[in-house]
Amino acid sequence: MIKLLVGLGNPGHEYEATRHNAGFWWIEALARELRVDLIPDKSYQGRVARTSLQGQTVWLLAPLTFMNLSGKSVAELARFFKIAPQEILVAHDELDLPAGQVRLKFGGGHAGQNGLRDIHARLGTGDYWRLRIGIGHPGVKSEVSGWVLGKPAPEQRKAMEEAVARAVQAWPLLTAGEMEKAMQAIHTTATPRPKPPRKDRPTGSAAEPTGD
Repeated sequence: MIKLLVGLGNPGHEYEATRHNAGFWWIEALARELRVDLIPDKSYQGRVARTSLQGQTVWLLAPLTFMNLSGKSVAELARFFKIAPQEILVAHDELDLPAGQVRLKFGGGHAGQNGLRDIHARLGTGDYWRLRIGIGHPGVKSEVSGWVLGKPAPEQRKAMEEAVARAVQAWPLLTAGEMEKAMQAIHTTATPRPKPPRKDRPTGSAAEPTGD
């Protein structure tokens, strides 16, 4: 069961709409869905909310340490409340996925993501859950820093917001530990693929389908 849900980002108004703050977008949307407020807490160096889901205490956390020190906030809260790494889910921006895609996975490396790098170091393991929110890649490695700290184009922002909303709706499965079902819900895109044309009828405008 997931007991600590974390969204990564950078604090400050100038970073709010940047790609690197996709994790903040998700944790803030989840807080709205659960009708709880993320309140600054100096003890855990982040914005924190506590709620009870299915009889279990669940924490929401948005570290305020800046991205590259995210692990300090995560580890302090997890250790104080004796939350194991496998009971933690971290939402973050993902260069290797296009905007509009979101993927759930367990464990693995940090792939150069500075927030994950610090969480790995502070927890002493990479064995926690990740919610990877696609932001796309600029195509050139030297442009990555400017890309993640830049604002997505309107169509990319819309695609990212739709992906975040889809992932938020999976919270009952995540907190219940039904991770395979959560993956199915999260990985399914909102737009279904069009059906191929039937071979027994013309495909021009004069032959519209009457009720498949």
